[in-house]
Amino acid sequence: MTGPLLDLYETRFGVREARALAGVWREIARYLHDHYIDAAAPLLDLGCDRGHFVRASSATERWATDIRDVSAYLPPDVRFVQASGLDLTECLPNGYFGTVFMSNYLEHLHSSDAVIDQLRIVAQLLRTGGRVIILQPNIRLVGPRYWDFIDHRVALTERSLLEAAEVAGLRTVDLITRFLPYSTKGRLPSTPALVRGYLAFRPAWRVMGRQTLYVGTRG
Repeated sequence: MTGPLLDLYETRFGVREARALAGVWREIARYLHDHYIDAAAPLLDLGCDRGHFVRASSATERWATDIRDVSAYLPPDVRFVQASGLDLTECLPNGYFGTVFMSNYLEHLHSSDAVIDQLRIVAQLLRTGGRVIILQPNIRLVGPRYWDFIDHRVALTERSLLEAAEVAGLRTVDLITRFLPYSTKGRLPSTPALVRGYLAFRPAWRVMGRQTLYVGTRG
């Protein structure tokens, strides 16, 4: 990947923000592991960016992919594959992963058809009973701020995300419409302790939640 968008991805978060995000993601990963992830099964972070989630994951086997070469940000035990998410069935083991995780990724695809195609590919990568976990800004809750980022292309709500997953052959395990605040550029609580408290106090989700959490499975 080359061109202006590559430069944008490299400069959107500074070093200080990246360091702060590491602590925040440790708490998010802990929550997701406690509720949805089998740490004994291989985990894939699809569209991993600098690997905040996969580095915080406690899975015994960790993989990551991105269209950019972000391997320098990842620990040596994370298996990194540089590829488009839409090409992953050609370069990753199919029917292998216990968890495929995506965060703030689907809105960057070029069309709603591509969103469905990506979810179909995820279903192929999952082992039977494996789960996909999607953390996704919800345009119905975020409003016009959704378009503050030039690389956002597809508008998704919890309903359209659910519909796309069902069309792709996934079975819904959980759908939390209001889960996290809109996190881009530091809108999440800024310290691990605050994130931990937020995740433990579900009434706060109804007030502050702007991102949807979808969990589905390959039956």
